[in-house]
Amino acid sequence: MEIIKSRQNQRIQMVRELSRNAELRQKTGLCVCDGEKLLAEALRSGSEVESVFWKESRVGDFPAFQYEALLPEALFDYASPLKNSPGPLFTVRLPQLKQADAGELQQSRNGECVLVLEGVQDPGNVGTVLRTADAFGVDFVVLMEGCADVTAPKTVRSTMGAIFRQRVLQMNREELLPFCRGRGLKLYAAALTERAGDVREVTLRNAAVCVGSEGRGLSRELLDLCDGEVIIPMRGAAESLNAAVAAAILMWEMCRGERS
Repeated sequence: MEIIKSRQNQRIQMVRELSRNAELRQKTGLCVCDGEKLLAEALRSGSEVESVFWKESRVGDFPAFQYEALLPEALFDYASPLKNSPGPLFTVRLPQLKQADAGELQQSRNGECVLVLEGVQDPGNVGTVLRTADAFGVDFVVLMEGCADVTAPKTVRSTMGAIFRQRVLQMNREELLPFCRGRGLKLYAAALTERAGDVREVTLRNAAVCVGSEGRGLSRELLDLCDGEVIIPMRGAAESLNAAVAAAILMWEMCRGERS
């Protein structure tokens, strides 16, 4: 195992650049993760762990990796995007990120549940949505324009390992409607409008539901594509729900019939 002591080390510089450069993550297919839990989840999913950096000593019952290195505490803290991380720090390829035209996506099933996010910029919200989707068994989470980068370290941490299991699609508005029609899915918008139906009274099996940002909601262009609109009833004075909270309620309703 290599021992690294210099900030100028090529691998250290690569990790730091991957943490902050989305284009580099897209080009290399690698993202940066932190912690024993995420490392264990990556191994369970069969994801390719490219390198592992340990903070002062190797911990846990992990197999040997393709590349491993020991870093002194100060250097590890310099390399890690997470403040005061106990480690390990590692780079990994995420197998679940697919484009809308991937071959396996042609296979559909009755009762599919799909959640669509548009303009949800907070990495914590996007990561929480993926974690919840994994918990409820949602088939796909679709990320549209303006969403936080799913490969960013903060987003990955927020998924608590779901990033290695949950299927995620990235597409634009022009691709969304053919995707839904090809799978027999109705497209709904979560919207605060008078014509929106109570989510408890709308059948959301075989459906895709769109959720927008808290500040702007869904774009007019996406609303115009939808077959209908749904609303989550609220009794209090709050104008809206946090995007991840709203998505969680909608996913519960979408998957409720499937679970029963």
